[in-house]
Amino acid sequence: MDVKSNLRHIQDRIDEACKRAGRSPGEVSIIAVTKYVSPERAREALDAGIKHLGENRDSGLLHKHELLKDDGPVWHFIGTLQTRKVKAIIDHVSYIHSLDRLSLADEIQKRAGKQVDCFVQVNTSLETSKHGMAKEEVLPFVKKLSAYENIRIVGLMTMAPFTDDEAVIRNCFRQLRELRDEVRKLDQWNAPCSELSMGMSNDFTIAVEEGATFVRIGSSLVGNETGGGQS
Repeated sequence: MDVKSNLRHIQDRIDEACKRAGRSPGEVSIIAVTKYVSPERAREALDAGIKHLGENRDSGLLHKHELLKDDGPVWHFIGTLQTRKVKAIIDHVSYIHSLDRLSLADEIQKRAGKQVDCFVQVNTSLETSKHGMAKEEVLPFVKKLSAYENIRIVGLMTMAPFTDDEAVIRNCFRQLRELRDEVRKLDQWNAPCSELSMGMSNDFTIAVEEGATFVRIGSSLVGNETGGGQS
């Protein structure tokens, strides 16, 4: 199917998940993960009505940013961000989804000319293969960021295990939502923390039921032209 048909099917599933959870579909934004597709395919997503595009490598983001700048996408950096790559991408993204250490916060603070919207990445699955902070590290980390005027913590991000066990997936997302609520109780000036970035092609409906406000969808929306991995 083309991107427009894929988007319609995905939006229907989001609408159904919102209905089950007593939420409004307007609370959920779709990020088209374009890391495995061409700029032309990314443009198809924009033409279909997608506003948010996500890339996990600086080279892919910068290449597509240049080619699609007249189309006006909102860019999300969703991959692991090396400190040495911050300078290259900082002026080209609206959101960073992978803030998980003070050294990275230091570099964002240094390089950003204005406040940057960031998600703290949390490893709720406890998988050693995944990046992100342990849950117990998040509140102390956010408190330290009160001194970083160029960083705004808009929410938390996680990835669930790639499994058919719905209970395991749901638990990871629920933990993130509960942790998000704890961060909000801090009432910190630069940490409104109202957003939840969670859910991909295989589990986004569960994520929506558990409170996701951004879902990151690649293969089931724009496809996979290079044979890359899950998104």
